[in-house]
Amino acid sequence: MLSTSKNTDSATRRERFAWCMYDFANSGYTTVILTAIFNAYFVGVVAAERGNGHATLLWTLTIAAANILVLLSAPVVGAIADYSGAKKRFLVVTTLGCVLFTALLSCVGPGDVILAIILVILATFMFASGENLIAAFLPEISTPETIGRLSGYGWSLGYLGGLLSLALCLAYVTYAENQGLDAAHYVPVSTLIVAALFGIAALPTLLWLRERNGVSKSIKNSHLIRIGFERLSSTLRHASQHTDLFRFLISLTTYYSGIHIVIVLAAVYAQEVMGFKTQDTIILIMVVNVTAAIGAFVCGHLQDRIGSSRCIAMTLLIWSAAIICAYFATDEALFWIAANLIGIALGGAQSAGRALVGQFTPLGRQGEFFGLWGLATKLSAIIGPLTYGGIVYLFEGDHRIALLSTLVFFILGLALLATVNERRGREMAKINY
Repeated sequence: MLSTSKNTDSATRRERFAWCMYDFANSGYTTVILTAIFNAYFVGVVAAERGNGHATLLWTLTIAAANILVLLSAPVVGAIADYSGAKKRFLVVTTLGCVLFTALLSCVGPGDVILAIILVILATFMFASGENLIAAFLPEISTPETIGRLSGYGWSLGYLGGLLSLALCLAYVTYAENQGLDAAHYVPVSTLIVAALFGIAALPTLLWLRERNGVSKSIKNSHLIRIGFERLSSTLRHASQHTDLFRFLISLTTYYSGIHIVIVLAAVYAQEVMGFKTQDTIILIMVVNVTAAIGAFVCGHLQDRIGSSRCIAMTLLIWSAAIICAYFATDEALFWIAANLIGIALGGAQSAGRALVGQFTPLGRQGEFFGLWGLATKLSAIIGPLTYGGIVYLFEGDHRIALLSTLVFFILGLALLATVNERRGREMAKINY
């Protein structure tokens, strides 16, 4: 049947701001731990004795393991959260978990490979699960006409949060190096900075964002797990009614594989290929965060005018140009051009992708459908980095050859995106079952 009901409990500006603040809060984890500092520290210090190729492969296997856990749990957790009206409570647990395990990364030193792997898996699992849950609130606090804009605001604020995290870490790294201290000292302190900022900045979200779905059953009810699987099975059985959603998720899985390569290996590439030092890498990622915030903001406004799928197509073309520049870069000038193109494309692609899933999602099943979105993004976080790590290992540390796999993912993703009909997908979202 067609669902004509709408959520009459409209969100306030404060609540929308609180939702956006979660992007600000959790971006420090992505930026510092996965992208700019800890990943390079793991390859260059923690697992250095294993060799570059082996250490890079270990890092990508670690990220893959964390995302396998999310991939297996996200749709069911989302369905349970929808049924029990517990998205907010789930979000609190994952937030506190990520803050705790990120803080514990400060205990990791040279040679502590197993400890680092366990903590990164746990922290990344909590981070990614929280990312899915906060995204599921988006359709509840926006309208179809403003969903792209609000998603863009969130991503923009998120990049500013990442920028603040990097600025604080850069200040400490500079101080520590002036005192003659090395990465084994200042990187663990950087993880504490990230954990503290995440916990503090997430407070508006945890205090002001409200759960709108009614509580159907107690979250302690033992039947909720069975119900979660039943709701997921129902969604998959009705996949034919949401053809464009599932086509888009296939496209997203493909091009996000390339995005995740850049996210988790950018600093490693800069360090191993371009010879960047820690300070150089931090400054590079800080600038990229600025361009990414601009890209998310502009794309957020643009997609409400021309459509989310067209915006994504534009960003994939920019991604392809950026990877070509990075491949041929032998000096810093061309590499900086590539990095800033990546920033613009990164912000736009992430903002538009999340908004498009929101437009394709029926009311009342946000947690479930965004769990499928999470499944797609986490599957790509397994495929992309593992592909890169495997190529680096097979070619004995040759990162340039591995970079070409990223370009393949973007081209294939663009081709698959062409099969998605955005208008039809929006109409199918009105069907309830």
